[in-house]
Amino acid sequence: MAGSIMIRRIEHQDVPALFVVRVATRENVLSLDQLASLGITEATIHEAIEGSHAGWLYEDQGRVVAFAMGDYEGKELTVIAVLPDYEKQGIGGQLLTQVENWLKSKGCDEICLSTDLDVKLRAYGFYRKWGWVDNKIEKGNRYMCKRLN
Repeated sequence: MAGSIMIRRIEHQDVPALFVVRVATRENVLSLDQLASLGITEATIHEAIEGSHAGWLYEDQGRVVAFAMGDYEGKELTVIAVLPDYEKQGIGGQLLTQVENWLKSKGCDEICLSTDLDVKLRAYGFYRKWGWVDNKIEKGNRYMCKRLN
């Protein structure tokens, strides 16, 4: 399997595969219709990566199995998604580090994200492990931030 696993920057041709991963996550599950109602469509992702967003994906034998994206204008981690079969392998942390390093290179000294209120979900522990701290709770979401030094 050597050489079949790789992390690389997201490109336009990857966008459809991102949605396959995003709707298959174990936590914070959203359907394509729910994502669209939030303004997240293939078209808006194409626009985002032409603008202030960038992301990295994890491929296993050419199949996208995880990805993360950030927005330097919003100073935020916008999404991280990992297929259930690839959880607990360090992939999320590698992708998170890529996005954080990119955001730092774009001049962000503090970044934020929004996540579920439930601290029992794996996502909350994951973010805490990587140095994110609670900032506020608003409109049914937990906001966490991290200083990039």
